[in-house]
Amino acid sequence: MKRILALLAVVLAAAAGLSACTASTKAQSNANSGGGAKKEITFLTFETPNLSAAYWDAAIKRVTDKYPDISVKKLVSPTADGRTSYAKQLLQSGQFPDVMIAVSPAGFAEAGNLYAWSPEELKDFQFPTANPIKGKYYQLPANTQTIPPIYYNKKMFAAAGIAPTPTTWAQLLDASAELKAKGYTPFVIGGGKDGFASSMILAGLVSVDVYGKTPDWMTQRRADKVKFAELAAKGYIDKRDVSRDYAATEQAFLAGKGAMYPMGNWFAASADSKKQSFDIGVFNFPTEDGKLVVPAYTGGGMIVSAKAKNLDAAKRFALAFQLDKTQIDTSVKAAGLIPAINGYTPPSDVGPVYQAGFQLYEEAVKQNAVVHTFRWETADDGLLPGMTDKVDQAAQDLITGRKTAGQACAFLDTEWSKAS
Repeated sequence: MKRILALLAVVLAAAAGLSACTASTKAQSNANSGGGAKKEITFLTFETPNLSAAYWDAAIKRVTDKYPDISVKKLVSPTADGRTSYAKQLLQSGQFPDVMIAVSPAGFAEAGNLYAWSPEELKDFQFPTANPIKGKYYQLPANTQTIPPIYYNKKMFAAAGIAPTPTTWAQLLDASAELKAKGYTPFVIGGGKDGFASSMILAGLVSVDVYGKTPDWMTQRRADKVKFAELAAKGYIDKRDVSRDYAATEQAFLAGKGAMYPMGNWFAASADSKKQSFDIGVFNFPTEDGKLVVPAYTGGGMIVSAKAKNLDAAKRFALAFQLDKTQIDTSVKAAGLIPAINGYTPPSDVGPVYQAGFQLYEEAVKQNAVVHTFRWETADDGLLPGMTDKVDQAAQDLITGRKTAGQACAFLDTEWSKAS
C-alpha cells in the first residue's frame, strides 16, 4: 500500500511538473504571438496633404503586425506645424504621449520627460550623433531634410528670360524684378495656422548668410532681416499670403499663382505626384557671393516618453516604425524625405523633382557645404523652447509691414530673454 501511495505521489508530481511546463510554454507562445493583454501606447502624429490619415494608419499596422502584443492609440495634432505646442499641452494636462514624431525634444528632454537612446539602439542610423542635448540623444535621426530649397515654375522663368537659376542674392532680386515685370508674383508663401510657411525665406537667409560663415546668428541677424524685409517692400512677396495655410499655399504654387516656392524638400512628393501645366525645377537658396551653402536638418524622427507605462513597447514601436523599409520607401514618395538610414537607397521610380533635389543635397555633402537650418534645429545649438513660433510671428510682421526690421529684431531679443 505504501508503494502504491509513493508511486501515486510520483505520478502526481510528474503531472504537475508537466502541467507547469506546458503552461509556461503556452504563456511564452502567447507572449511571442501577442496573446494575452495588449500593451497600449499613444502615438502623436500629424497630417498633411502628403501624409494623410491613411498613410499613418498603414504604417502603424505594419508595426503592430510585427509586434501583435502592441496596440496603438493614434493622436493627431490639430495643425501640421503645431505638434510641439500640442505635445506641451498634453504634458501639462497629464496626457503626454508615449511616442511622438517630428516633435522637437527641446525643453522636454531637459525636464527629464524623454527617453535617451543608447548607441546600440542608434546603430542603424547614418548620423547617430545628430542633435545632441547635453550629450544625449533623444530623437531618432531618421531623415534629412533640406530647408529651404527654392522650387520654381520653369514656364514662368522661361517667359521672363531667366537662365541660369540664381546663385547670388543680387541675381535672385533681378529674377524677382523680371518676373514681376512680366506680371507674375515672384514668390508664393503662406502662414495662417501653419506659421512655418511664412518664415521659409527668413530661415534660408539666416542659414546661408550666417550659418555659412559663423554659427553665431545672434550677432548678425539684423542685416538678414533687412534683406527679408526688402523682398516684401518691393512687392516680391504678397503680404496677403500670410493668411493662407500650408495646404492652400502648396496648392497656390501648383496652380501657377507664383513663380518661386521656398519650401522644405518634402514638397517634391506633391510635385511628383500631381500633373501640372508646367514643369517644376529646384535650385539651392542663393548666398551673398554665390558660394554653395545648403541648409539641412537631420532628425525629425520619433521621441519616446521616459515615463511611458509600456516603455519597452514604445521603444520597439518607434524603432520598428523608423526602420521599416516599406515605411521608408513610402515616406520618400509621400513626403520627399531623404532617409538617413545606413545602406538605404531611394526607390528607382522616384519622380524628377525629388531626384533633382536629392542630387543638390548629394553634391552639397560631397563639397562639405551642408549647414544647419535656422529655426528647425532641435539640439543644444537650436532656438530656445517656444522661440520658433516667435520667429514665425516676426516673419509675418515683416511681410505685412506691421514691424520694421529693427522692431522685429527687438521683438525677438525680448522673447529670447523671456525664453531663457
